Amino acid sequence: MANHNMDPDKFRGTMSDMAFGTALQAAARDYKKELLAQGKGDNSLKFDEVDMDDLEDDPELEKLHADRIAALKRESEKRASLQQKGHGEYKEIEEAEFLAEVTGSERVVCHFYHHEFERCKIVDKHLRLVVGKYFDTKFIKVDAEKCPFFVTKLGIKVLPCVILFKNGVAIDRIVGFEELGGVDDFATVRLERRLERAGVVVPKVVKYDSDDEQETKIRTSKHAQNNDSDSD
Repeated sequence: MANHNMDPDKFRGTMSDMAFGTALQAAARDYKKELLAQGKGDNSLKFDEVDMDDLEDDPELEKLHADRIAALKRESEKRASLQQKGHGEYKEIEEAEFLAEVTGSERVVCHFYHHEFERCKIVDKHLRLVVGKYFDTKFIKVDAEKCPFFVTKLGIKVLPCVILFKNGVAIDRIVGFEELGGVDDFATVRLERRLERAGVVVPKVVKYDSDDEQETKIRTSKHAQNNDSDSD
């Protein structure tokens, strides 16, 4: 009897490769449409000779997409590793877990709170909104009453207090709301900008823009070379 079991990692890798192959075909078709639109009425351009297969077999494009796939796989592996460490969620920890949590990740944001303080609840609300945007940073909270050793060790006198860690070292802190506008209804973006200035969150960037531009240049260059050879 045939074995119907399938390696899930191999399956996902195959599906990923297929997806990129499909994307390349779609890009080639779009490129032909763009050329037709740009050269409308210009009989000197032989669009029929811009073969989609030529674009798909271009070694520069193949390398570009191979690099892309490799980068995505590395990012996926990194994300899985960070998720195992508690990234991607805003979780509460106990005092016994504190050292392991703040030293286990490069960037950590830790909120020391009191469950009866309204302003601590406001900070919780904003951190829950922020956590999903910065997966590279770990976000945790600690009940100050249940964490007396580290409250004393870190010199925490006023709550809410958000301690910012890099590589296990407390590098900065946000005490109360003075730096966030001094009001209870401050915008979440104020907290984000403050975390960015401290270097504990990395501003989001759009990936692969430069690759897309490079890919366009490769296609344009290839078509120009074809036109030059035709005119000869």
